[in-house]
Amino acid sequence: MKRVLEGSQAVAEAVRLARVQVVSAYPITPQTHIVEFLSEYCASGTMNARFLRVESEHSCMAALIGAQSAGVRTFTATSGQGLALMHELLHWAAGARLPIVMAEVNRALAPGWNIWVDQTDSLAQRDTGWIQFYCEDGQEVIDTTLQAYRLAESVALPAMVVLDAFFLSHTYEPVDVPEQEEADRFLPPYEARFQLDTAAPCSFGPLVPPAVYMEMRHDIAKAMETALSRFPGIENEYAAVFGRRYGVVEAIRCEDAEIVFVTSGTVTSTARSLLENLRSRGERLGILKIRLFRPFPVEAVRRALGGAAKVAVIDRNFSFGASGIFAQEVRAALCNAPGHPPVFGFVAGIGGRDVTPELLEEIYWKTKNSDAPEKESVWIGLQEV
Repeated sequence: MKRVLEGSQAVAEAVRLARVQVVSAYPITPQTHIVEFLSEYCASGTMNARFLRVESEHSCMAALIGAQSAGVRTFTATSGQGLALMHELLHWAAGARLPIVMAEVNRALAPGWNIWVDQTDSLAQRDTGWIQFYCEDGQEVIDTTLQAYRLAESVALPAMVVLDAFFLSHTYEPVDVPEQEEADRFLPPYEARFQLDTAAPCSFGPLVPPAVYMEMRHDIAKAMETALSRFPGIENEYAAVFGRRYGVVEAIRCEDAEIVFVTSGTVTSTARSLLENLRSRGERLGILKIRLFRPFPVEAVRRALGGAAKVAVIDRNFSFGASGIFAQEVRAALCNAPGHPPVFGFVAGIGGRDVTPELLEEIYWKTKNSDAPEKESVWIGLQEV
């Protein structure tokens, strides 16, 4: 059924279709609309779920850890400072192998106080053991949320569905909302591998000595590898029901590209527009959209970028003292590939600043007219001071 939905409501609709049983949330802009919709669904009986109002994001994740440990499907959403406050318990959820799904609306971190988009909040959690998806539009949000539940529950790891603040979370667009029966065909009821049970008491999360702790971490690493290999099959099943598939990456006109932009989130849509413009002028631009960031799809990235003369990564984030984070990952993926193209890193759109077609075209010409990167990351669009 086609509906015109705000990006935030697209998340809420997917959570409803997933038959989530416990939603725990603390409101923080710009994710608040997601949990507002869900609270209305729970109150009206549209969802048969318990909505937990907690006093902080830390308590929110603690509540979900308890609920998921008891064997129910759970959800939350957060942004920026809220995600930062959850940090300790993100490690706990992954270490406990709990397939919690969370929508994370990318928001810049304070200070200065900023409610607009950049990716630093989610990428600061990249080593917590959470699967991370980055979405381009509202349709992808719905589809990815349902797929995230299937993947998370199949490998017993939590998953984060990431969307840009305001450019996606507060933008309305036509979205195909699946029927409940179709969603049920794709996503069966959650069956916990282990769960709290008063009839069979046991310990969860006890002290773990060095003799076994390293093996537990290795199991998480193997589960991430399994997630990467299993996800294409899950997408094939999804496509069989709904006719849509995105891949872990999307290679757009990369087969003959001289320069390939590496993008994520809504910047990809702007880059698509520029690609058509430049192609009509005889320029050979391609785009590699990174959808799955953790686990990082190294082989898919190598295949897509192997034929390019140059790669330009557009990062809406920055790791202080290093470079843009997607650029780091792309360089690491390519470093052992013989004859790989040089990687030009660009930082743009920090704190919600627009990434316009003109800005992306400036990146294109800087890359084309340079023999080698001048430094690890070039900041584009800075104001004169």
